[in-house]
Amino acid sequence: MASTLRERTVLPPDDLSELTRFARNMGDEGGAHARLVGPDGSAIDLPEELHEVLRDVVAALSQGLAISIAPHNTMLTTQEAADLLAVSRPTLVKLLEEGEIPFSMRGRHRRVLLREVLEYQEHTRREREQVLDRMAAEAEEMDLYDTTAAPRNTR
Repeated sequence: MASTLRERTVLPPDDLSELTRFARNMGDEGGAHARLVGPDGSAIDLPEELHEVLRDVVAALSQGLAISIAPHNTMLTTQEAADLLAVSRPTLVKLLEEGEIPFSMRGRHRRVLLREVLEYQEHTRREREQVLDRMAAEAEEMDLYDTTAAPRNTR
């Protein structure tokens, strides 16, 4: 049976109690393999990666968060990409025009691959982490932590 990959958003149910209980029970099994059991009783082992994804989905839904499922080759509008990055649309357009994120034109409209947006997001996260590590190392070298360990009273 061939199925088409499509973008899909799943909203949490109105009553989260059953989902919360399920999320608690879905914790780490300590090395045991998760199994998926069909309505006919047939069972297959789930790869650990898929089990982790299902745990994340259940955890998000149990907290009342909606989740979206989309293939990496999904084309996003500039507004969708901006929303994903938590920036304004004009800021995203500036990033596109500066070549930070590849895009294509559909008529007069820019389109961005979800994969490219996620790569940019991960790249900037790693960059920020490196800068913070460098700042912490410099503060350590300059003994700034000792200077602020016991602040003096200014009043």
